[in-house]
Amino acid sequence: MRIGDAAVAAGLTPRALRYYEQQGLVTARRTPSGHREYDAEDVRRLRVVRELRETGLTVGDVRAFAHLLHTLPPDGVPDLIGQEPGAERCAAAEVVARRRLAELDGHIARLSRLRERLAAHLGESGGRPGSGAGDRSLRG
Repeated sequence: MRIGDAAVAAGLTPRALRYYEQQGLVTARRTPSGHREYDAEDVRRLRVVRELRETGLTVGDVRAFAHLLHTLPPDGVPDLIGQEPGAERCAAAEVVARRRLAELDGHIARLSRLRERLAAHLGESGGRPGSGAGDRSLRG
């Protein structure tokens, strides 16, 4: 199938599909006229990439274990880190996911501190949205 059809089937835009190809997450075959062509396995792989990205992983994170994408089931991305005793674990994915989670926690903590400081300057009590006179003054 051509790029537009593959993108729709994977829930992406053609631009995103080309970007993922550029990043080495999928490889398109070319027709004699030079058009990109994808098959069902490519679409499945692209869906996995999309789902992983929707969990908060970056393209670089996914690229770190791209060689394992073919092992993930076609009907959705399971937990990267098995929660039950004896559950299969993907060590590479676990390391990447734990690192990304720590990064996200750091960003959330930083944003929370910034929000508290701004709320204090606006005179909001407790730093809650919509609580205080300063909130009204910003509306107009």
